[in-house]
Amino acid sequence: MTTLHLLAHSPFTDSRLSSCLRLLGSHDGLLLSGDAVYALQPGTAQRQALELMPEYIALFALDEDLHARALNELPSRVKRLDYPAFVELTLIYAKVNSWL
Repeated sequence: MTTLHLLAHSPFTDSRLSSCLRLLGSHDGLLLSGDAVYALQPGTAQRQALELMPEYIALFALDEDLHARALNELPSRVKRLDYPAFVELTLIYAKVNSWL
């Protein structure tokens, strides 16, 4: 069963990102929003971990949050989403797990 994992908290304040990465299954997806998009900052261990994820795990980020945090230089595998595309994405996966 495929799961879309939603992360919204800064990867520099707790271990939610690393915990999530350990639990990602084959063909799951990871959506970064809010302060979680800071994981995509160049030169960070968090970005390196995201870049090392298997290609069969989809990586998404909310475009509005990327712009708000001036994050423009992204790995090519990151798919930018607006809010309507985010809603559509939740319908593709069998489950949605929000990492509160």
